[in-house]
Amino acid sequence: MRTRIVFALVAAGIMPGTMTRAQQGIPFSQHGTVTQRIGYTDVAIRYNRPVARGRTLFPGVVRWGRVWNPGADSATSIAFSRDVHVEDQPLAAGEYTLWLIPQEHEPWTAIFSRATHVFHTPYPGEARDALRVTARPEQGAHMEVLAFYFPVVAPDSAVLRLHWGTTIVPLRIRVDNSRQ
Repeated sequence: MRTRIVFALVAAGIMPGTMTRAQQGIPFSQHGTVTQRIGYTDVAIRYNRPVARGRTLFPGVVRWGRVWNPGADSATSIAFSRDVHVEDQPLAAGEYTLWLIPQEHEPWTAIFSRATHVFHTPYPGEARDALRVTARPEQGAHMEVLAFYFPVVAPDSAVLRLHWGTTIVPLRIRVDNSRQ
């Protein structure tokens, strides 16, 4: 009897430890990276891209008034090779994780946290914050998979957009192009 069960499992390809990557399943949230040079400053974003899959996103998957990491699995990270200004507030060169506090009828809060290489939940806490700025969300065409992109890039500034569902959160980044 045991031999028949083992044979059936092997034939079906489901013996423990023998499953291929395809049989285990591809992660729902694929890894993404975005890089952009603004003047002499490099910006790099690493994140996992959750999929809407017909769900209500705001509010729903993401709740109003609660800290949210825009990504899945590992916390979304953003790195700057030089000092920048985000929404006219200074931020030192370095790597940060990005968190948001979405609001229904108010600007959202974007948080740059010094806590790096952390999971997307829980939020590491205000004590690790490097910067908090506000940004007013916009509405646009539906984006099924969470995306970060730079639709506007000038020699000394750029707009970084987070876009998921029909919600777009623009963050204005300004750089100093002097050769320090």
